[in-house]
This record gives sequence, structure tokens and C-alpha cells, in this order.
Amino acid sequence: MPTAAKLFSAIVFAGVAWLAALVYAQALPDGRPAGLIKEISALVGVFCGWFVMGRFARRGRGRIESMETGVRTSLAIVLALVLLFAIREMLQRSVEGRYKTPMDALLGIFEQALILGNSVLQVEVISVLLLGGLFGGAVAHWAAENWN
Repeated sequence: MPTAAKLFSAIVFAGVAWLAALVYAQALPDGRPAGLIKEISALVGVFCGWFVMGRFARRGRGRIESMETGVRTSLAIVLALVLLFAIREMLQRSVEGRYKTPMDALLGIFEQALILGNSVLQVEVISVLLLGGLFGGAVAHWAAENWN
């Protein structure tokens, strides 16, 4: 059921994911294009904001609990994006014929997820996600208290 907290969470976490992707894209090596990373990240932020943060934002919960859920939502965004981009990378490699068996391709997802996960571990990206999660949780709490 749509609520104001879900709407505000979706909007805020779309912005948080977009900003984190922007910071991440600026740190990419010169030869590697960013592509649609910001737009895809914002879309994942909308879904995680709506379904993760929005589901837990309700009247009566404390602001601190909501902010904790906001940080959890930021973590969900990172995990979803790493998995999504690892699957995309595996599919590109499988089209190029780099995997001999389907099991090699399946293991390639985890290999790519580890590589992508390590590249996300930058102070700037983590700071954006942490602060954005705290802010998003506070906004969701505010919306739940005022409009639900």
C-alpha cells in the first residue's frame, strides 16, 4: 500500500544511490566508461527505498531505529547493484566464450561480485552511502510521523 514514507524513501534513496554512483564513476580508471551506472543505481535506489526503508517506516518507531534502517537500505542498494553488475559482466563474458561450462559462468558471478565489491570500498562512496542512509532514514521517519 502506498504511503508518504515509501514515496519519500524512494525519492531520497534514488538520490543517494545516484550520488554514490557519481562518486564511484569519478574514481574509475580513465579507460573504463561509466555507462548507465548512475541511472541504474537510481532505479535500484527507488526500489530499495520503497521496499526496504518504506516498509519499516511507520508511526511510533524511533528516529534512531529509522536511521538504522536507512543504513541497512544503503547496504541493500550496494548488494543489489554489485550482484546486478556482476551478472551483467558474467553475461558479457559468456557471450565472448570465456566460460567452458554453465558452472564456470555461475562461479564467474561471484568472482565479478568480489572484484566489484572491492572497488566500491572507497571512503568517499562509503561516506555517501552512510550519510545518505542516515538522512534517508530520518526523512522516512519524518514522513511517517506527519502523513501516515
